[in-house]
Amino acid sequence: MIIMRIGLDIDNVVTDFDKKILEEFYKEDKNKRNKGIVNPDGNWIKNMFDWSVEEVEKFFNENMQEIAKILEPRKDAKYYMDKLLNEGHSLYLISHRAYPHYTEPYKVTKEWLKNNDIHYTKLILSKDTNKSRECKENNIDIMFDDVRNNCHQLIESGIKCYLMGTNYNQRNLDGLDVVQDWKELYEVIRDMDKKKVILDTDMYNEIDDQFALTYLIKSLDVFDLQAITIAPFSKSGYANTMTIEDGTEKSYETTLNILDMLNKPEYKSIVYKGAIMYMQDSEEDNDAVNKIIEIANRNKKTIILAIGAITNVALAIKKAPEIISRIKVVWLGGNTFLTKDNSEFNFRQDIKAVQTVFESKVELVVIPCRNVASNLSTTIYELEHYLNQDTKLNNYLKEIFIKCKKSFMKEPKDEIGSSKTLWDLSAIAYEINADWFKSEMISCPIVLDNGLYQQTTDKHNIIFVNDLYRNKIYQDFFIKMGAKYENE
Repeated sequence: MIIMRIGLDIDNVVTDFDKKILEEFYKEDKNKRNKGIVNPDGNWIKNMFDWSVEEVEKFFNENMQEIAKILEPRKDAKYYMDKLLNEGHSLYLISHRAYPHYTEPYKVTKEWLKNNDIHYTKLILSKDTNKSRECKENNIDIMFDDVRNNCHQLIESGIKCYLMGTNYNQRNLDGLDVVQDWKELYEVIRDMDKKKVILDTDMYNEIDDQFALTYLIKSLDVFDLQAITIAPFSKSGYANTMTIEDGTEKSYETTLNILDMLNKPEYKSIVYKGAIMYMQDSEEDNDAVNKIIEIANRNKKTIILAIGAITNVALAIKKAPEIISRIKVVWLGGNTFLTKDNSEFNFRQDIKAVQTVFESKVELVVIPCRNVASNLSTTIYELEHYLNQDTKLNNYLKEIFIKCKKSFMKEPKDEIGSSKTLWDLSAIAYEINADWFKSEMISCPIVLDNGLYQQTTDKHNIIFVNDLYRNKIYQDFFIKMGAKYENE
């Protein structure tokens, strides 16, 4: 079973909301015209009684908060929520409980959850009925809601969503997937596939790509690796005399070497060479671009972990724009807005490619190098301590770390306090657990020809990462590499 980040609406998903509301409507109806249900075919309880719109709204405004305190959990909700948590999943309660129906929505909801012994990962009260922002900011893999329109909004935003069935919401489904109870919800989670990913990497440019590929392969409980595509690079400090074509060959060979050391030779057949010219210089067809398009078209959703110049992704989008709705791009590139400029290697190599991806409206997560991924610094002493098993791979990673610091960073000796950043671990870690990152949804900035961002307020939304928890990422990496706690 793949570990998932699961979004759950509260009312009619966690609570048995409709049952209690129907009881309360019957009670109130006796104080009005006492006609009972006059429209049994109404699409929800509030449309079934002889009440005006104003009467319905007044009832909810005056009573909803108190009713919420006495709701019962939906049948089997607690059992399966605990089961999912025990299996390692994260449960995000995402609900639109707000004024004027509630004056203290967060407090009332927290107390109800505590009183009913409902365990969860995080409680989020959305600002409106469209929960797409909250789902994207928390990298939710799948959402369950009881309102058809909410589900359609989430699906249109690229979020997998199921309708939780009630007695009143299963007409005119318009193709929505439905679960009728918590047993079916659990079965959907149990049977879900791993995340289908492509790693787009300039493997030989710097050592962090090699650490990133290692981290990805060590996380195949999360990922279904569909392809490794080789991104272009040139004029780097690590190999500043190399042409893009030579760099591509070196990246290809290095990737195969790492896969051999990881005992994963079967993945050598899914490594594809990419662009040998930047998009700003020449548009070209290549194996990587064609494979990206092929994989995107056969999957419902493919995640591209892009840790180099974003040329291959941009060329694929330009050649086959139909894949835009079928891919999610997690890109390590550029800097934060605080840094002011994007004089950063992945960004500056191919500004036209960056512009193409940003303007395409593809689902996009940007992990800035400075001042976000730059927090992923480590030292040879830390690597020697945690990569202490005498394996060819561990020894190789420590060797290239030392070599890189001496050549690329021009440090002939190990200076006091000296460290090196393994930037590319961030993109892998984001899709393993987005809780290790602080992210927000923003209006997509305009990428100017000089490489600067022009912030906007009215364009399509992207996710921009603002910070990360360095220790959580390295802890996960080192444990997967075989490190153990001292008391084990």
